[in-house]
Amino acid sequence: MRTFVHGAAVWGVARPRRPSRVAGVTMAGFRAHDLSALRMIPHPAVTLIVEFGAGSPVVDHAAGRLRGSVAAGPGIGAGGAVWAWGEHVECVQVRLSPVIARAVLGVSPAELDGAVVSLTDLWGRAASRIRERLGEASSWQERFALVDLLIARRFAAGVPVDGEVAWAWRRVVGGRGVVRIDALAGETGWSRKRLWSRFRSQLGLPPKRAAKLVRFDHAAHRLVAGEGAALVAADTGYADQSHLHRDVVEFTGATPATVAGEPFLAVDPLAWSAHVAEVLGSGRRPSPDTGAQDRTI
Repeated sequence: MRTFVHGAAVWGVARPRRPSRVAGVTMAGFRAHDLSALRMIPHPAVTLIVEFGAGSPVVDHAAGRLRGSVAAGPGIGAGGAVWAWGEHVECVQVRLSPVIARAVLGVSPAELDGAVVSLTDLWGRAASRIRERLGEASSWQERFALVDLLIARRFAAGVPVDGEVAWAWRRVVGGRGVVRIDALAGETGWSRKRLWSRFRSQLGLPPKRAAKLVRFDHAAHRLVAGEGAALVAADTGYADQSHLHRDVVEFTGATPATVAGEPFLAVDPLAWSAHVAEVLGSGRRPSPDTGAQDRTI
């Protein structure tokens, strides 16, 4: 486990040594003695937080407050409306490509309806069992293996999305959100109405919103890396810097300068593979982090 320090944030961060057996799944482990209020930045994936520690993460969102393990649809947190906090938090966070999320969750991401929901409401007793097993595990690698096995079993038993929908999603991600949305239907051979309906019902976002989210995510990470807003706007398909500013405020409730310092994004190079975008887009699996050092905080 490595240590992430960013301003007042001090977290322990662990990553799996091996890729998931299911393409489109990435995981990271987090330990925080005191998780100060953390703005959750929208991300083009379904997010699971599977907690097991002495404390319990708390998620505040528009519909109320949740404690414990949760699931959130793609793009959750728009407008800066979702915050997480807690003491003595230990959890495995999972990012699922929307293409596989329906099979793993047991419901379409669209049924999350832009909200954060209790994992127990989705998985029932299975959510309690995985929490218990994670608490009993002796290492992070064992915890990752347990979660991965559960996800693989659920994925194998679940209902896949239509091939045309998966293809359209990968086109959106492969183009980093800069794609001709109106052309997608023609490329699949479906009518526009059919593709839009299936895409929304199976992945949880309409194609145009999905492209906007993917483009924002790419731009936001470049801002965190220290690149100037004007350059980022020019390179990521925005009409100008004002256009980028509007999208950042829409998705986060904050300015680009503020987002550039957000711990939720700044931890990504340590917690997530550099190839996450490729995994979400093409089904390729990330390479394990062979250089991670075991350290506790």
